[in-house]
Amino acid sequence: MTIVCEIAFLAARSASSAQAGPVELTTAWACLPDLIFLDLYTAARASAADPYVDDGAAPACLALLAFPSAEALERAADHARFKTGLTALGTSVLACTAMQRSEHAIADADAHAPLTAQFSYVVRYHRPAEDEALFVRHYLETHPPLLGRLPRIRNVLCYVPLAWRHPAGIPVADYMLGNEVVFDHSEHFNAAMASPLRHELRAHFRQFPSFSGRNTHYPMDRRRLFP
Repeated sequence: MTIVCEIAFLAARSASSAQAGPVELTTAWACLPDLIFLDLYTAARASAADPYVDDGAAPACLALLAFPSAEALERAADHARFKTGLTALGTSVLACTAMQRSEHAIADADAHAPLTAQFSYVVRYHRPAEDEALFVRHYLETHPPLLGRLPRIRNVLCYVPLAWRHPAGIPVADYMLGNEVVFDHSEHFNAAMASPLRHELRAHFRQFPSFSGRNTHYPMDRRRLFP
């Protein structure tokens, strides 16, 4: 398992700023102590269709910084370079959320595949639930095995938020759980969404423990900025 810090920020509004963002973030954050990787997620450029949900275009860019432990994240968050990256984002920072990320098995695979595919379906379950601990436990025990059977899926990742807040008081997202399914490209994702297993997944969703928060789904392109 890995500790990630998800920083959500407003999408760049011009081609010039879209080009500057990754450069500035890489310059600021690539040298952080104990940083394992830095990924940038932006709204998918290719068409992606889920027959059950359409939450519109992704409203934000996401930067994911990964660390080996919560203590390493704490040290990095207090580093001058971390603050430099936040300053580069300016007032566009929406939330800074620490989560524990777990990898889950893909059907018929002997081991977890490296995260190299660049299309991600980023899903977040927002609070509240009648019993959050029960919801999270039920999901992690029962849903990833179904996701791992989707045709041509490459990775299944789940995210559980930690009780951590950046010292500068940046808001924390109201997640109670997140998941991410990864494909080589949008065509494979669209084919998986048109498969019978997508209907099975929706039926399973209807059996989840009761929750009344939002459930958001965003097709996104992932770019590895570091290493």
